[in-house]
Amino acid sequence: MADAKKTTKKTKSEEKAELEAIKKTDDAVVETEAKEVVEASEEKTTAKAGKRSAKAIAEVEEKEAKEERKKEAPAKAEKPKQPVKETRSKLERRSKKYKEAAKQIDGDKTYSFSDALELACKTSTTKFDATVELHVRLGVDPRQADQNIRDNVVLPAGSGKTVKIAVFAEDDVAKAALKAGADIAGTEEITKLLDKGVIEFDVLICPPNLMVKLAKYARLLGPKGLMPNPKSGTVTADVVKGVEAAKAGRVEYRVDSTGIIHLGVGKVSFGAAKLQQNVDAIKESIKQNKPSSLKSTYVRSISITTTMGPSVWVNPSEI
Repeated sequence: MADAKKTTKKTKSEEKAELEAIKKTDDAVVETEAKEVVEASEEKTTAKAGKRSAKAIAEVEEKEAKEERKKEAPAKAEKPKQPVKETRSKLERRSKKYKEAAKQIDGDKTYSFSDALELACKTSTTKFDATVELHVRLGVDPRQADQNIRDNVVLPAGSGKTVKIAVFAEDDVAKAALKAGADIAGTEEITKLLDKGVIEFDVLICPPNLMVKLAKYARLLGPKGLMPNPKSGTVTADVVKGVEAAKAGRVEYRVDSTGIIHLGVGKVSFGAAKLQQNVDAIKESIKQNKPSSLKSTYVRSISITTTMGPSVWVNPSEI
């Protein structure tokens, strides 16, 4: 019986040893299987070409390494900023003649028309006979029909410009227009020029009954401001009077999109007295065209200048 008990004890220890040996073998098998799975997954993730290829993966790793090195590298010293040059005023950029002329005008003062015209003539800086310009800023809204100020005025002293006049009329009317001073007259003569796209005149006058024939040339004449219009006095039944008025120095003015009138009132060679006559005629026209619906100030500012010359501010109460 004792011998039998001993044999059983030995078998239990042997069993434990066998179990431990089995566990070790099982762990080894699991490790090998895991390695095989990892290797297989790595083989699956890599491909022969494309983003998953070994070459593409290596390139991505190189880029990441470069970016890390850049972050670690010390920042370069910034270049010192160059000082910005101060912009010069308009007066500083002008010519010497302009600066000397501008010294004669007090920019903070408003003058009367007579004084302003005398100053404008004195401060003309050009070698040629410069045009005297009148600029009037009105408190109107040109988008409203009744406030879109437009008119034509015959300047008593003339405009100082040589104007070529064409009259689109027939037979006796055309002959009378030529006697009155027109440069071109007749329907055939003018249509031949317009068909070729040639314009050899500054003003085109036409009687109302022939405006239908000029309609097809509206695209040619309209953009150049040469299409006859009753408001400008170029559509009239009395063609002879229209020619005489154009020769005498009739000018047309109209407010621009900002409500300003820009108009030449003569030449510097006219002198202040003749220029004053022309300005008086324009003043009366502007007064008469004041819209009744306007509630704000009509004339906001006035300036007189010459071609390439300094501006002289005029008191708005002069109109």
